[in-house]
Amino acid sequence: MTFRIAHISDVHLAPLPPVKASEMTSKRIVGYNSWMFRRKAIHDPRIASEIVRDIKAAQPDHVMVTGDLVNIALPREFINGESWLRNLGRPDWISFVPGNHDAYVPVQWDKAMGRLGDYMTGDLMVPGAVTTADIAMPFPYVRQRRNIALIGVSTAVPTRPGRATGVLGEAQIDALANILKNLRSKGFYRILMIHHPPLPGLAKRRKALTDAMGLKQVLEDHGCDLVVHGHNHITMRNTLASRHGPVHILGMPAATSNGARSTEPAAWNEYHIRRTSGRWQCTVNTRCWDTEKCSFVPQTSYSLD
Repeated sequence: MTFRIAHISDVHLAPLPPVKASEMTSKRIVGYNSWMFRRKAIHDPRIASEIVRDIKAAQPDHVMVTGDLVNIALPREFINGESWLRNLGRPDWISFVPGNHDAYVPVQWDKAMGRLGDYMTGDLMVPGAVTTADIAMPFPYVRQRRNIALIGVSTAVPTRPGRATGVLGEAQIDALANILKNLRSKGFYRILMIHHPPLPGLAKRRKALTDAMGLKQVLEDHGCDLVVHGHNHITMRNTLASRHGPVHILGMPAATSNGARSTEPAAWNEYHIRRTSGRWQCTVNTRCWDTEKCSFVPQTSYSLD
């Protein structure tokens, strides 16, 4: 039987809600100006609605969202983000991991990412995994869907103005190694959900995952069938050789991009995963935003070895 999983990233919900003067920290001022003078012209609320409609019409078995649901981490943005996610679907149907914009500045957990806790709660007991989102760092978490394991990690940390780096940290990296090893021994198809590109050199230094080398070592040692990410707002496809076969690493453009200002239009992937004659097979179908038709249309289809 084929299991179909949709993947989107970098939603950047628009419009930006009203900002109080008391909320304008130094980094939020930078982010607000970036929104008003650039991002506002790119991230289209109409596309945010259309991608929901398109995914619902496709009826995948599960949906992965790899971060940047909001823009400058205003409490009101998380209220809107929770509403948007619930309109997309149930928490057990959607798995979410945060991005750097979701942790743009420090915000009280229950007023920010805590509102999305139901979408970041694990249900598979694996050594190293966390199974509750009632704390400020419920990662890594693991969800089981048939014989597929969805592993969520967080690279979202507040940074100084001008930087959009991410950090996993030693605890998450060590836990991930144990999780990948355990799941491989049990025959799961393992999917790692992460916001930042997971390997060194895949993002500019000011936007990169600072401990990507440590994550690369874990992936090389223990393998992983598929890694999905966002952050760079472009389609990315990379492969890493591991001791247990190729690790396919795929990144997506922003889910609400209209293609203005030389940006890549919005797109989403649907992964068709099945096990045939003792081997895993995965086909990727991409649907892209067509600016003329104002709808999502088929773009590419290919298989992962």
